[in-house]
Amino acid sequence: MCPIRIPTDPLQALRDAHRRERRAADLYRALAEREGDERRRGILVRLAEAEEGHARRFAERLEALGAAPDPGAGASAADLAIARALGPKAMLRRMEAEEERNMEAFGGVASGLASDPETAALFVEVEREEETHSWLLTQMTEPLGPRARLDAILRGEKWHVSTGSWIGDAIYGVNDGLGAVFGIVSGMAGATGSSHTAVATAGLLGTLASALSMGSSAFLAARSEREVHEAEIAREKREIEESPEHEEEELALLYQLKGLDEQRARDVARTVASQPDVFLHTMAHEELGLSERTLPSPGLSLVSATASTAIGGLVPVAPFLFLSGVQALIVSAVLSTLAHFVVGVGKSLVTGRSWWVSGLEMTAVGVAMGVVTYVLGVAFHIG
Repeated sequence: MCPIRIPTDPLQALRDAHRRERRAADLYRALAEREGDERRRGILVRLAEAEEGHARRFAERLEALGAAPDPGAGASAADLAIARALGPKAMLRRMEAEEERNMEAFGGVASGLASDPETAALFVEVEREEETHSWLLTQMTEPLGPRARLDAILRGEKWHVSTGSWIGDAIYGVNDGLGAVFGIVSGMAGATGSSHTAVATAGLLGTLASALSMGSSAFLAARSEREVHEAEIAREKREIEESPEHEEEELALLYQLKGLDEQRARDVARTVASQPDVFLHTMAHEELGLSERTLPSPGLSLVSATASTAIGGLVPVAPFLFLSGVQALIVSAVLSTLAHFVVGVGKSLVTGRSWWVSGLEMTAVGVAMGVVTYVLGVAFHIG
């Protein structure tokens, strides 16, 4: 995408913004005319009205500075033809991208107008409202919302899940410890001819390193998640304090997207907005997907990840503490293979996958890793 040119002249910036808003208003109205769902059509009309309001404010500022807006500003015949050709769904995605570009442009203009604070303040306020428009369009094109879809992916693929659950940290900690240390033990067994002293020493040191690394990573990830949560809450609180009517309107639109009719959505939003604490937590949950209940505890994540990783790492090491030679290697391989299957089954509790598929997958990965590291160890035999 081409970079957005940010005008430094206030008059040019206002004219450009006026044209953008008039064009967006016309396109929203064109989309509303083709929208079959009455509820969604109403939202598109209200977005068009909001953009027309922005355009009027830019025009009024231009006139206050002794200039005039472009009387022919608006969507061109080509714009409308494209909108008709693409259809509502594809065009909504284009409009979402346009809103994001407007946000970027308005933010850049505001930061570059130190000589005209009143115009800069206007761009800041409109930028905030454009952010809401972009979010609403995302909800219309992706009913589940990008945050929900991303969380679902992370729950299935990453060791650190955003569920705030120590169980998830523990399962993935065992997985990491078992996998990493089994590789170390297999490699050292191949390199030293299964010397129990060397293998046990390397395995224990690997377990310690893995546990400390996993624990610190879990702690930092949980703390960072809390810091992001607190920053987003503070931003939302500031927006409510600065523009409560705008935030109430945003909540009403969200409830309309959830299926309430316009009047009912407005009534519910008004009731929620009358209670400041409830309003803040509702906006944080509905708009940002944030909830205190889903936040992990840094301390609990630290303990859970460290302990579980250490437990996982001790499984392949333990036989070399009591046995030696090929016997220790065989027992370690059997225990590690069984443990990989159990961990795979445990992962299915978090990922929601079939337990036996997850178990067999983990077993196959563990066996393959053990064979590869053992072969490499033999290749680098150290006597």
